[in-house]
Amino acid sequence: MYASREDIGYDFGEDSKVGSKPTKPNPNIDGGWAWMIVLSSFLVHILIMGSQMALGILNMEWLEEFNQSRGLTAWVSSLSMGITLIVGPFIGLFINMCGCRMTAIIGGVLNALGWILSAYASNVHYLFLTFGVTAGIGSGMVYLPAVVMVGQYFQKRRALAQGLSTTGTGFGTFLMTALLKYLCTEFGWRNAMFIQGAISLNLCVCGALMRPLSPKDPREKYVVRSDSEENRTKALSHSTETIKSNGVLGEEPEKKEEAANEEVLGSVQHIEIGGKSGSGRSMYGLRLFKTVSQLTVTVRKGFALWYSSYFGAASLFTNRVFVAFIIWALFAYSSFVIPFIHLPEIVKQYNLSRQDNVFPLTSIIAIVHIFGKVILGIISDLPCISTWNVFLMANFTLVICILTLPLMQTYVGLAVVCALIGFSSGYFSLMPVVTEDLVGTKHLANAYGIIICANGISALFGPPFAGWIYDITQKYDFSFYIAGLLYMVGIIFLLIQPCIEKKQPREKSTEEAQ
Repeated sequence: MYASREDIGYDFGEDSKVGSKPTKPNPNIDGGWAWMIVLSSFLVHILIMGSQMALGILNMEWLEEFNQSRGLTAWVSSLSMGITLIVGPFIGLFINMCGCRMTAIIGGVLNALGWILSAYASNVHYLFLTFGVTAGIGSGMVYLPAVVMVGQYFQKRRALAQGLSTTGTGFGTFLMTALLKYLCTEFGWRNAMFIQGAISLNLCVCGALMRPLSPKDPREKYVVRSDSEENRTKALSHSTETIKSNGVLGEEPEKKEEAANEEVLGSVQHIEIGGKSGSGRSMYGLRLFKTVSQLTVTVRKGFALWYSSYFGAASLFTNRVFVAFIIWALFAYSSFVIPFIHLPEIVKQYNLSRQDNVFPLTSIIAIVHIFGKVILGIISDLPCISTWNVFLMANFTLVICILTLPLMQTYVGLAVVCALIGFSSGYFSLMPVVTEDLVGTKHLANAYGIIICANGISALFGPPFAGWIYDITQKYDFSFYIAGLLYMVGIIFLLIQPCIEKKQPREKSTEEAQ
C-alpha cells in the first residue's frame, strides 16, 4: 500500500550526497537539538493553531459590532484558517529556496502585522484583508516549517515527536480561549487583537530556533567549503539527474544551464582570487555579482525541485493512494473546525452559557485533544501497530461524533461528545507520519504542503457553509449532518484506493503466470 518508515531513506542535505565518503549519523537526529525543534514547533502550534481555534470568541464580538449575517462573519475566521493551510504548496517553494528558518521568521512578522492591523477594522470586509489574508499567509509561513523540521530531526520516534509538538494546538486553544475572553472583557476586542499581535511576534523567536541540520564533524564543513568547486560540480550534476528523472527539464538545456552556472561562479571566484591587488570598489562589485549569481542559481534550483514535485513525470499526483489522501483532506478538516467557530453560539441558543462559562466546551475539546495526540502517537510507534490503521480508526470515531453532536442538547451530553471529538482528532499528529510513509522524506515538505492545502480549502468553506445553513433553517443540525456525510465520503476513498492498489499487482502477476 505504501512504504514503511523503515524502508524509506532519509536525506539530510546535499553535503551527504556530494561527498565521496558516507556521512556519519548526525548526533542531533532523535536527540540533542531535535528536542529544541519540538519545543519550537510546540510554541508555533500554541500561537497559531491555538489562537485560530479560539476565534469563536472574536466571532461573537464581530457579530455584535458589525451586525452582519453569521455566514458572512464566519468568513473572517475561515479565511484565516483556510489561507494558513492553502498556501502550503507555495511555502514549500520558499523552503526550497531560503530554508525553514528564514521562512518562519518572515511569517512571524506578517502574522503579527495582520493581528495589529485588524484592531483598526471598520467593517467585516476590512478584516477579510488584514486578518484573513495577511495573518493567514503569515501563519502558513510559520506552520509548515514547524512541521517539516520535526520530520527532518526524528527517525525512530517521529510519531511521538509530532504528537508532542502538535499538542500545542490543544494547549493553545485552552490558553487562548481564556486569554481572549479576558482581554475582550477588560479591554475590548480591538485592544485584544492588538495585544495578541504583540504576542505573535514570538513566532520570530520560534523560527530562529529552527536550525538546519549540519554535518557531525566540523572538519567536514571545512572540507566542503575548501573543495567548493568539486562539490558544486557534483551537486549540480546530482540536481540534473533528479530533475531529469522527474521530467522537468530536458537533458541538453539542463546541461547548458548547469555549465553556464558553473562557468559564471567559477570565473567570478577566479577573478576574485586573482584580483586581490585591485581597488576595493571593484572587489566589492565582484563580490556583489558573485552573490547575485549564487542567489540566481539557488532560486532556479529551488523552483525546479518544487516544480518537479508537483508537475513532473514522477510527480506526487501519480501516487493514487496519495491522491485519495488529498480527497479525504478536502472533506475532513471542516468537520473539526465547525464546532470551534459555532459552539459558542450553539451554547447560547441552548441556554447553557452559565455552565459553559465555568468550563467551555471548546476547552474540553482542547484538553482531551492534547492527550489524544500523545496517546495515538505512542500507540502508532509500537512495532506491532500500523499507523495507518490507528489513523483510520480515529477518523471513524470523529465522524460518528460529528453526526451525534446535534442530538445532544444538555451540557453533559455535549461535553461527552466534545471529549470524544478532542481525543479522536488527535490523529492530526499522525498526518505527517502517514504522508511521509506515502511519499518519502525527500518529498515531505511539498506533499504535506498539498495535504494542508486541501485541509485549508475544507476550513475555508466549512464555517461559512454552516452559517449559511443556519441563516436558512435557523438550526445548526443540518450543518453537522452534511459535514459528517462529506467526511464519510473522504474516509471511503481512503479505504477503497489501497484495496485497488493491492488488487492490481495480483492481476499483473496472474497474467504473467498465464
